[in-house]
Amino acid sequence: MRKKFKILSIDGGGIKGLYSSTILEHFEKKYQCPVSDYFDMLCGTSTGGLIAMALSLKIPASEISKVYSEKGQYIFPKRTKLGGKIRQALWRGKYSDAPLKKVLNDLFGERKLAESNNLLCIPSYSFTDARPWVFKRDHKEGELARDNKALYVDVALATSAAPTFFPLAEIDYYDSKQFVDGGVWANNPAMSGLIEALTYFVGEGKEYDSIQILSVSSLNHTGGKPIGLKRKRSFLQWKDDLFNTSLIGQSHFTHYFLSKLHNLFSVPIEYVRIPSESISAEQQHLVQLDRACNDAIRLIRGKGNDRGEIASKDKEVTIFFETKKTYKI
Repeated sequence: MRKKFKILSIDGGGIKGLYSSTILEHFEKKYQCPVSDYFDMLCGTSTGGLIAMALSLKIPASEISKVYSEKGQYIFPKRTKLGGKIRQALWRGKYSDAPLKKVLNDLFGERKLAESNNLLCIPSYSFTDARPWVFKRDHKEGELARDNKALYVDVALATSAAPTFFPLAEIDYYDSKQFVDGGVWANNPAMSGLIEALTYFVGEGKEYDSIQILSVSSLNHTGGKPIGLKRKRSFLQWKDDLFNTSLIGQSHFTHYFLSKLHNLFSVPIEYVRIPSESISAEQQHLVQLDRACNDAIRLIRGKGNDRGEIASKDKEVTIFFETKKTYKI
């Protein structure tokens, strides 16, 4: 009988994390227990990393959604268009990370990665070392002993320090290394989870012989742009599109790669993606990394409920909730 290693992967996307957490609420309501009880490993980048880490402590998805709904405007205070541009392009970044840190302290307190109930893969990028960095709950299979004493709050800041939006995250525990948002290389972290699983847990001579990956998209622009736009653009003219384009493009590539890989690899890999809901041209201005006004929150929440209803009845998705996780921490 095959023993399946189960991975939950959650994309980055700023305030749009409310879309992902709302979908996860539907699963917790249907199965009457934490989502994390069904997955051996939780992967998340940026806002998805915050969600994954909260789930690893068995914080209900409904509480995570409340953080976005009730604290979104505190984390992303409204800026005038000109003021936002000036801060982002010429000053210290668009936002201070002090409000985000306070919200994270209220959510996580002094908890450390050793307290996680699941294996973790939380991508970031070490600006100090000029290389990708994945925070993990230390495990015996890899003889890991680096991250267990790291604070949840520090790791959350490191994975979500979006360039020009938030300051670099600096962590004393890692000799004051500085980090930026993991979305610069792994906005869809499913591939990071797959590599970790194949390296340590799945395959010949290992405990597991197959992999199941459930990947949850952020709410993304799905309508594209009109033709005839200005071709020659400065940094200021690119604005948020510069970072958004990178995040969405990377997520799409990872989805494409994994949707093809499972047919080519010797280890059986089941990969299911919960996509973004469609966004109309009229709605696009409300679907931004840092747009946290009431109208935006209502739209994101509504789209999450729409997709949550569909996903909770999707046979490809419900397979993940037939059995609970088997990896013992």
